[in-house]
Formats: sequence, structure tokens, C-alpha cells
Amino acid sequence: MTKTLAIGPYGEADRAALQTSFDPVFLSSPAEISGLEAARRAEVTAAAFMGHAAFGGAEMDLLPNLGLIANYGVGYDAIDVAAADARGLKVTNTPGVLNDDVADLAVAMLIMVGREMEQASAWARSGSWAQTGPYRLNRKISGGRAGIVGLGRIGREIADRLAAFKMEIHYFARAEKDTPGWTWHADPVSLAAVADYLIVALVGGAETEKFVSRKVIDALGPRGILVNISRGSTVDEPALLDALEDGRIAGAGLDVFLNEPNIDPRFYALENVVIQPHQGSGTVETRAAMGQLQRDNVAAFHDGRALITPVN
Repeated sequence: MTKTLAIGPYGEADRAALQTSFDPVFLSSPAEISGLEAARRAEVTAAAFMGHAAFGGAEMDLLPNLGLIANYGVGYDAIDVAAADARGLKVTNTPGVLNDDVADLAVAMLIMVGREMEQASAWARSGSWAQTGPYRLNRKISGGRAGIVGLGRIGREIADRLAAFKMEIHYFARAEKDTPGWTWHADPVSLAAVADYLIVALVGGAETEKFVSRKVIDALGPRGILVNISRGSTVDEPALLDALEDGRIAGAGLDVFLNEPNIDPRFYALENVVIQPHQGSGTVETRAAMGQLQRDNVAAFHDGRALITPVN
């Protein structure tokens, strides 16, 4: 009996591991659930899910004996958790194992923007260094004032790294947290107003949509650099583009976008933006750990054991 669905664009290694562990039915997206025969859908008790396609109540209702949706990734905004709660379904994710890679990329993008590393590399590769002399002076990053929007697991790792760069750490969270003397701000506008660098590390979903608003971006000011490693939805993207084009902020490092991978072409014209293809957790080691944690949650559910990383 097939107990597991594997939904999403799994790579070869994860697909093979899922096959060995659960012998699942593989689907490309939740929309394909309706194409399964009713008897097969009734067999399914767990779904391993990867991707950003919506997994909502309608899809859940097609699986009458579903008990678990195990998400691949820390962000689970594609899954309607309220709908899962209403149906008595459990949702898990894969936190912790990707913190280091995402935090590393956030810091790397900040340095790339401030030190103009893409432009300097192009300068050297083009022969301009040899022909016309050294690249122009750019901006010191160490010792600045960092503002972290969202001091969860990943935000904390980013803050720890930036503290090692001799930065003064400020942060926004719903409530003040136990920190080594970092400064809490009750709203993101006041945080942006004191920050040289604003790093967005929020969860995705309706509650955080455009949380980094036009007011927040304007408060950051013309020397400010914004880094987003959360979700494209957490930042007012048109307002960000306007500010970048007008020089009202200095630059941005972005791993996430609205409508990705089809991002707004206005970004491509901006030299003060570092663009990454949503690859914060994109290392061989971390993706393997994410897949293992997802499979461990599915196995725990099938065995009647406590889930390792429950969301609800």
C-alpha cells in the first residue's frame, strides 16, 4: 500500500532516498493530486512536499486519510497551515540545518554590495585595472550599525556574524529577546532609521507581506543597504525598486524576489544590487541535511513516534 506522496521538484539524490525509504508516488506539484485515482489517494497518509506551489485545503481534501505534510525547507508559507489545523493534519519543516548557509550568504551579499565586488571583478577581468589603474575606492562594512528584521534562528546567526565584524546590533522582533546587549526596536521603521544595513530574516506568509514597507525603506536612508534572505513578499518590491533607482538607499543584496524566477527586469539595470537565485541554503551538505530531516519526520509519523520539527 502506498502511504506516501513525494510532491515537488526533487533532485536525483533526494528522489532516490525517498524511493528507498517510502516507495512513494512522485508528483510534480499539489495540482497533480487530483489526477490520482480515488483508491490511491485514499491510501496516502503522509506527503513529503517541496516547492512554492500552493498546498491548500482543496488539495488536502483530496487525500482523506492524510495526516502529515512534511515540508522541505524552513519556510512553509506555501502550505495553508490553518487549513491543515482545521483538518487535524500535522505540518513539519526543516529548521536549524540551513541556518549557517543562509546567514553566510546574507553577510556575503552585504559585503559584495558595500565593497562593489561584482563591479571590481568585472573591472579586473576587462583589463581596465592593467590599462587605466586601480578600481575606485568603495565602502567599509565592518563597524557599521546592523538592523536585523526578525531575530529567529537565522536572524540570530546573522547577528552573531555581524557582531564579529565589530558592528552594533539592533533588531526587531515581536518581543524583546535575551541578547548580549543588542538593542530591541518595537517597530521596523525605528529600526531602519538607526541602521546602516537592514537585513530581513522574517518568515513568509500573509502576516509579513510588505512588512518592510515604503516607510521602512525611506527610513533606511541614502547610505542604507538592504539585504533580504527571507521571502520576496516580505519587502514592498516596487518601493524598493523606486528607492534604488532614485538613490534614496545605497544598494541591496537580494536572494529572493516576487514572482521568482521571473524577477522584475528593473533589477537587472541596477549596478547597486547583488542578485542571487534564491540559493541561501544551496550547498550540497545543507540540502542533504534538509532532505534527511524531512524523511526523518515522515518516518517518525509512519512509526507513530513524536515528530522531530512540528510546525503546528
